[in-house]
Amino acid sequence: MVLKSTTAGNVSIYQVSGTNVSRSLPDWIAKKRKKALKNDLEYQNRIELVQDFEFSEASNKIKVTPDGQFAMATGTYKPQIHVYDFANLSLKFDRHTDCENIDFVIMSDDWTKSVHLQNDRSIEFQTKGGIHYRSRIPKFGRSLAYNSVSCDLIVGAAGNELYRLNLDQGRFLNPFVLETNQGVNSVCINSVHGLTAAGLEDGTVEFWDPRSRQRAAKLDVRSQINESIQITATAFRNDGLNFACGTSNGKSLIYDLRASEPSLVKDQGYGFEIKKIIWIDENESDSNKILTSDKRIAKIWDRNTGKPFASMEPSVDINDVEYIKGSGMFFMANEGIPMHTYYIPNLGPAPRWCSFLDNVTEELEEKPSDSVYSNYRFITRDDVVKLNLTHLIGSKVLRSYMHGFFIDTELFEKVNLIANPNSYRDQREREIRKKLEKERESRIRSTGTITNTKVKINKDLANKLQDKEGADTAESVVNDDRFKELFENPDFAIDEQSHEYKQLNPVKSTKDITTGRSRALTAAEESEEERLNGVDSDDVVSESESESEEEEEEDEEAKEEKRKRVQKEMEKLRRKKQEQEDAKKFMNEMKVLSSDGPQQKAVESFASQVKKNNRVEKGNRRSNDTVLRRHAKGEAELTFVPKKKEKRRVNFKSNDNDDDDSEKDNNKGRTKQRFEGRRIASRNQFRGM
Repeated sequence: MVLKSTTAGNVSIYQVSGTNVSRSLPDWIAKKRKKALKNDLEYQNRIELVQDFEFSEASNKIKVTPDGQFAMATGTYKPQIHVYDFANLSLKFDRHTDCENIDFVIMSDDWTKSVHLQNDRSIEFQTKGGIHYRSRIPKFGRSLAYNSVSCDLIVGAAGNELYRLNLDQGRFLNPFVLETNQGVNSVCINSVHGLTAAGLEDGTVEFWDPRSRQRAAKLDVRSQINESIQITATAFRNDGLNFACGTSNGKSLIYDLRASEPSLVKDQGYGFEIKKIIWIDENESDSNKILTSDKRIAKIWDRNTGKPFASMEPSVDINDVEYIKGSGMFFMANEGIPMHTYYIPNLGPAPRWCSFLDNVTEELEEKPSDSVYSNYRFITRDDVVKLNLTHLIGSKVLRSYMHGFFIDTELFEKVNLIANPNSYRDQREREIRKKLEKERESRIRSTGTITNTKVKINKDLANKLQDKEGADTAESVVNDDRFKELFENPDFAIDEQSHEYKQLNPVKSTKDITTGRSRALTAAEESEEERLNGVDSDDVVSESESESEEEEEEDEEAKEEKRKRVQKEMEKLRRKKQEQEDAKKFMNEMKVLSSDGPQQKAVESFASQVKKNNRVEKGNRRSNDTVLRRHAKGEAELTFVPKKKEKRRVNFKSNDNDDDDSEKDNNKGRTKQRFEGRRIASRNQFRGM
């Protein structure tokens, strides 16, 4: 089990939960694939920090309760609300709603009171028992904010009004009328002095004071950056002086409420609208961090200098980001089925309900190279041109890195096969060549391959052990103290000429299995063969005995020459014996051929042979019109004249005993049954009585 991690600037970011799969599967496919999950490596290595931390299709919003013990999330499909209990690390309950949720606010310390803005212009009040009350607004809502001091619920909608619903009085108050005819994208309230900010579609931000119910100021962001934009996100810092807003082209601006010019402008880099801005000011050691998120990436950077600190980039689109205060953990609602959880130890410790995460982070950490580059292949720009992938430069398929690009390994193999059709054939030939070379190495071996100097005796045994079990096993046996005497002590030397050794190791066959021919016999085998076959070798023996007596007086060179001469004599005898056997075999074959008679046929003339083969056999003449002829090679020819088969006439027995009448009736056929006692099947059997 490993944690997916990325490292940038000595800051480790751990993806605790969530996968990078954006598409959902039908129920019947999901049930069918559950059986194959045991073979899924990503599923086996998962960590479920909170069980069932997912939705059927996608998640829209996620927030943590002020007490930090619960999390509430909304998603689809079907539209539903999930509440998670951190004490049990599991789903507490889920509720289904009539319409999809756009935004919601938690009004109590726990999950028991919440207000939900639906996409059908309705506002639902959810309590512990379920839906408590539902109200409607004139236009479709986009953002929701709650002022806990005055109990005002502020709703930003598609019109030029900010709707106010006072929960203490239970009625709508007069709305704040804006100077624009366009809608409101984002609403936020300063928790220190209650100033309300509304980000508008025309690129301006209006600030309203709820005490005087008048506009306090108006900030024209569009004129400051000289671009046609919309304000899509707004956020106040807890100090009451700093304000941040995000635009539709991916830029974030930080303001001091005492100045009209931005103190810092940060470009997200992808050109998508800013969805969420979070001030990370709970960390006492370093409270100058801010998070800005679009649908592609969530970046954490310094609010004073703009220096990047860390980033979280899943492969699915981001809908919302929630920060757990006082820790380094983030929840992320996205377009995938599971919601994501990220943990940054450099930003803060793990929450109290998952404090064990700090202990297992270092143990389960994987190398960044394994997680980032394991399924990718690096190719240069020249390789891109060769593979005809220049049109994909700048897309997600080719990720630019230094002087080249990263491409998915499977995609690279497919494209390489299309660009080089012979690459598979060349690779196959290389594999075949490697196998052949490996077989040749195993077939050709030299003695004494074990380089250990301890093998002084029984080297053949060590070589056999190496061929059968491998070099490593043979080396371990030779170096083992239990068996070292077998290869060092001469008392344990194996005598291959002993009777016991020959009984346990019989003589191998001299026939070569690959060629089917008998190999040449050695000198020792030849002498043994001659002794068994009764071949007279007294001359060779006498010569060898005389030479053995002279060897004691001659030097080593003379001994070697005589030994070679003896071997030559043995070889001559063997060749002579082989020639005699070949001559006998040839004569036997000639006798067989002469007995078959092909030579006698060759003496006869061709005409006589044809006449003899075409001669009609007397015994085969069956009638005057049927003739059977036999030809060469076992062929036969039958000639006959077809005739019509005559029908056999059946005569019935006559009724009278007169011979003359019976002879006349025989010409007409049988008129009565021959056996009188036989039963008659006809119904008119009484007519003959």
